[in-house]
Amino acid sequence: MAHGGRAVARHEGWVVFVSGAYPGEEVEAEITRVAAKHSFATATRIVEAGPDRIPAPCPHFGPCGGCQWQTASYPAQLRWKQEIVADQLRFVGRLPEVLVRPTLAPGPEYGYRNRMDFRLIEGRPALHRFESHELVPISVCLLLAPPVRALFDVLEVRPEAERVTLRAGMNTGESVVLFDDERGRFHEVVGGVRFRITSRAFFQTNTDGAEALVALVGEAIQPSSDDVLVDGYAGGGLFSATVGALCRKVLAVESDPVALGDLNANARVSVIGKRFERSRPLLPKSWDLAVVDPPRAGLGRAGVNTLVAGRPRSIAYVSCDPATFSRDAAWLVAAGYELVWVQPVDLFPQTYHIELVAAFRSTVAG
Repeated sequence: MAHGGRAVARHEGWVVFVSGAYPGEEVEAEITRVAAKHSFATATRIVEAGPDRIPAPCPHFGPCGGCQWQTASYPAQLRWKQEIVADQLRFVGRLPEVLVRPTLAPGPEYGYRNRMDFRLIEGRPALHRFESHELVPISVCLLLAPPVRALFDVLEVRPEAERVTLRAGMNTGESVVLFDDERGRFHEVVGGVRFRITSRAFFQTNTDGAEALVALVGEAIQPSSDDVLVDGYAGGGLFSATVGALCRKVLAVESDPVALGDLNANARVSVIGKRFERSRPLLPKSWDLAVVDPPRAGLGRAGVNTLVAGRPRSIAYVSCDPATFSRDAAWLVAAGYELVWVQPVDLFPQTYHIELVAAFRSTVAG
């Protein structure tokens, strides 16, 4: 399986990335796009199913693009995600010897999402087809956590609304239904800390997964009461308020105005309201520890330069994209850091999306 959820096929040395297929299968596929060094295709018929293929439990699987791997056994999904991370480190980061742990499954393989965003069409919730702008109305979604499923089942769609967001606190029982640009607020508890979450501000959509990320970040940086921690892309303060509570001081860097409001409410930290990659002039000369949780685009050169400028002894890098993470990891290694381990975490079962936490340790004395 390749990064992006497609199976890899080869024909006379030519690589074809096939969506809807799994390793070990024979399929008929239609070429959808030809690039300079490879092609993309979609499986149109499974001639011979592979050992990991199972029936999909959801009636909307296929037309709906919310899931891509419901027809794959869950052990296979976990195995593929570990392999994809290792492949990206090998081919993108040129780091073939890194310890990539087996993928961690922190919770159930269905019924895990504490948030879902739907478009509305003809009075019904809808999701996009895979890699398409076309909307598919749905009557059920098996990914929804029970309290979100309860909201979905009694949802009364407003005729004039174009989209709706359903959110729930798994550990608080609070929930919100937001149409279009409405604002709301609810709370969630992670790591023993109560978090305020405003409107559509980012917060991990898998609460069990958020608990796992907090534990892994703590393992990666091993904070003590004498440490100064920089929390880059701090969001509403998930790591500042949990792992950061064990440190002497936390400098939380965040630029989104809504997230900043939640951050100030959730954690006792020194807040730097700036994009992380532009925050270097506002940071101290040095700090002991760092955690970064950038968007899909990763840190980039500017973010890496900001991160290593303070020479933290340990870094926890939380990523939702193995490719951009692998690129950044190579730069961090070149800057004097050892990539100690990488832990894939399955925050998004039944999809190809991969979360990971990586531990870096400075190799430079002092």
